[in-house]
Amino acid sequence: MDSDQNHEHRLRRQMLAPILKNDDFRPLSATVRVEFGAHSATGSAGIPNEDHYLVIQLERSQETLVTSLSEAEAPSRFGEYGYAMVLASGVGGTGAGGVASRVAIATLVHLALHYGQWNVRVDARTAFDILERLEWSFGRTDELLKQRARSNRFLQGMATKLTAAYCAGDELFIASSGESCAYVFRNGELLHLVPDDLEHPQPPMNGPRLVTDTDEEEFPEALAETIGGVEKPRVSIGRYQLRNDDVFMLCTDSLTAALTKGQIADTLMERRQPGEMCRRLADAAIAASPTRNVAVVLAQYRIPTGSV
Repeated sequence: MDSDQNHEHRLRRQMLAPILKNDDFRPLSATVRVEFGAHSATGSAGIPNEDHYLVIQLERSQETLVTSLSEAEAPSRFGEYGYAMVLASGVGGTGAGGVASRVAIATLVHLALHYGQWNVRVDARTAFDILERLEWSFGRTDELLKQRARSNRFLQGMATKLTAAYCAGDELFIASSGESCAYVFRNGELLHLVPDDLEHPQPPMNGPRLVTDTDEEEFPEALAETIGGVEKPRVSIGRYQLRNDDVFMLCTDSLTAALTKGQIADTLMERRQPGEMCRRLADAAIAASPTRNVAVVLAQYRIPTGSV
């Protein structure tokens, strides 16, 4: 084959080669790995479990089923992921709070299923959409919970504290009724994620508030603002950036009331499996305050560098 033919074949191969290669495109939503653990526990016998949680994975994927393109030309399977975590702490101690927390979580998740856009690749526009959708979902959940309570006299006044988190790539969004019980353990320090009010529907990438190791006071009690209560709840939202090796924690305020920040940090410093750390935290909280129940959710992040 002469040089002209070689040149012609080379040009033809270049023409048929994909312009954008799947292997070259690795957004954080496709490369971040998250390991979860969760646990809830009750104290003294006869105490109803009013604390519940749910963790779900959302996936956006593409897979070639049939094509006339060659294997080199057709895109290979691609998937990217987001994760939602919801934790609810029922109020009352009579059992109705447990119903409220379960109904609130189920309602919130089904609202996301029916109306959510499952944004797994976050930019300025999608960030605004996520925050706006969280606000709307909490308000709608509050309305539906109140309707359920009015329809059953045994459930009148049922209410729950509710915190939800959504993460995709290294982006983290928090929504909470009352004070947030969301924390990040980073570089040996426990950070309290304190969202802004909804008067600011697109808050900046605000930094967590550091809970210092030298402060010996226990965590403050969460505000008694609930989903399903008499008043319309004050819902707060926040947007944060995760880092590699972060451990994100959602917990009921019974955990932070029973344990000091140092005790929580010491457990998280052990870097055991998330499920085991959840059990250790819950057991320690029940041992310190046996008349309460507690729930905790942990997410441990592996965020690679160099992704685009």
